[in-house]
Amino acid sequence: MPGAGPNEPGGPDPASTAYPRTSMEARARRAIGRLRWLQRLVDAGSAPDDPEELRLRKSVLVLSASLMASFASIWVVTYAVLGLWSSAAIPFVYQLASATSILVFARARRYVLFRRSQLAMSLVFPFLLQWSLGGFESSSAVGLWGVTSPLGALLFSGARRSVPWFAGFVGLVAVSVALDPTLAASAPDVPTGVTVAFFGLNMIGVSATAYALLQHFVRSRDRARSELEQQHRALELEQARSERLLLNVLPGPVAARLKSRPGVIADHHPSVTVLFADLIGFTRLAERLPADELVAVLDRVFARWDALAAERGVEKIKTIGDAYMAAAGVPEPRADHVEAVASLALAMRPELERCGREAGLELGIRAGIDTGPVVAGVIGQSRFIYDLWGDTVNTASRMESHAPPGGIQVTGRVRDRLGPGFDLRPRGPIEVKGKSAMTTYLLLAAAPGGKRRGSRAGPQTFFGL
Repeated sequence: MPGAGPNEPGGPDPASTAYPRTSMEARARRAIGRLRWLQRLVDAGSAPDDPEELRLRKSVLVLSASLMASFASIWVVTYAVLGLWSSAAIPFVYQLASATSILVFARARRYVLFRRSQLAMSLVFPFLLQWSLGGFESSSAVGLWGVTSPLGALLFSGARRSVPWFAGFVGLVAVSVALDPTLAASAPDVPTGVTVAFFGLNMIGVSATAYALLQHFVRSRDRARSELEQQHRALELEQARSERLLLNVLPGPVAARLKSRPGVIADHHPSVTVLFADLIGFTRLAERLPADELVAVLDRVFARWDALAAERGVEKIKTIGDAYMAAAGVPEPRADHVEAVASLALAMRPELERCGREAGLELGIRAGIDTGPVVAGVIGQSRFIYDLWGDTVNTASRMESHAPPGGIQVTGRVRDRLGPGFDLRPRGPIEVKGKSAMTTYLLLAAAPGGKRRGSRAGPQTFFGL
């Protein structure tokens, strides 16, 4: 009946519909069982803590030994059918010995013993079979299979340890050549078709084995080369990263010296201009801003000041809290170091105000500059820094701490060295901690036309003074 179900009259027999499914499940279970058996065979003798390379070698050797023992059945059956029982017994004994070797290895896990026994059997048994058949011709040169022993030693033991196995193969070939006339005289009657077929089988089998081993060698070499190239690229990336980190800590020339000649770096520079800049009221700001917002503002300000310094070739020395220190004329001398630092100081204020507007904050600057001799060097073994010392550094710091809000205070030495492109106003003698009264100047602006100006009101209003 059309459309009838399996339990309705005229419908298909439930048993007939269930049978294919049951059969498929049975075949699947058998396939899975065979795969599990093969996996157990391949893993025979491997320990859980074996390195990956050793585990691979063990697995390949077990699989190779199993395949060669299975392949030997061709000789056993063929020569048994021909009535050559002594010749059939030799590959049969090889099968038994190889199976025993695998079982012992699976239980004892003595890899060296297993490897040597397999190499010895694959070397000796082919020649025993060849001699029993009457030499090279009647045996189809089955002794060629003995070359799998030194090839296997090359793969599983290494180049140096494979030499004795190859010497053994050459020695057995020499013995076979010497015995061949005697053996040929008593050779059994093997049909020509069998002899020719086994010649082809032996040539193909030995060639395929050699080719497979060479394939493995080439693939291993290519894999090792690829891994080496990856490691080299990773090393180059790490070196580039380390280089960037080092250049973030030290000036380029100093970093190069430290890499080429590790040791103490200390230099005297006769003419350097040093700048200190401080954010006004930042301590009070830190008390009311969340930590992440505070750090974000400080990072934005210092990042932009870093960019301004880099544009002018001024070297950032360090930051201490909300204070910023920079210098020109180090580590490499330059004639315009005073002008470069003055230009940087004048550019820092508007950039700071821009950062403040973006954050909705009122930010102000106080800065000080001095010029003169300094000592520069790298200190520390961990978290080392490039720093400056000397009276010039101390005086620049005092100029900053005694500067009025929004002002850039400079010493008379800076005023005398500055070119005509800057406008300064004398501030008069002031008491400076650690020094006598000093005549200082306020750097107001870059003078139009490149002429130094006096105390006109225009430039003063730029700093709100």
